Amino acid sequence: MWWVLWVLAALLALFCNLDVWYFLRVAAVILRAWFQPPVRDVTGEQILTGRVLPRDIDMGHMNNARYLRECDFARLSLYTRNGVLKALRALGATMVVAATTIRFRRALCIGEGFELRSRIVTWDEKSFFLEQRFVSTKDGLVCAVMYCKQSIIRSSPDQVMQHLCKRKVEIPEFPADLQHWVSFISASSQALRAESGLEEKNK
Repeated sequence: MWWVLWVLAALLALFCNLDVWYFLRVAAVILRAWFQPPVRDVTGEQILTGRVLPRDIDMGHMNNARYLRECDFARLSLYTRNGVLKALRALGATMVVAATTIRFRRALCIGEGFELRSRIVTWDEKSFFLEQRFVSTKDGLVCAVMYCKQSIIRSSPDQVMQHLCKRKVEIPEFPADLQHWVSFISASSQALRAESGLEEKNK
């Protein structure tokens, strides 16, 4: 009987201190991606389907933080299916989210189905840039669109692409709206460096 109490106490401590459901979802996403057809084109679009559940909502529509969480899972699935995760492991590299921006156009309401369409748009010497769209299955409207800058640590996007394609890959052109966002990130970085005195120290 005591061991049951110890197990319950351990589970309670685990759920209180870790986002257990997040890690379980990560495992499920990777497992599912392994059994799905690979995305042969590294810049090809992946489509995942979902539905707004009671745990996702506030005020009757999807909570804004849930959009970002769903995007996390979709990127993980995409990188598993297009081989980027495998390439990173082979190169001894990893990646981190350096910046995101999301625009909400219409709320996804409880019970509403949606498609989450993810793709690598382009890259530079340090980062991949992805677009992720939430498209309602009710009427096909793009309800939200997010851009994500994902930086590569201990390698580069060019090395990842060469590892995957076995050749030098031409960098796709930056769309105008993405270029505006990248310019904002650069200006913000310069302003923050100047504010902290890093610009003066580097002179």
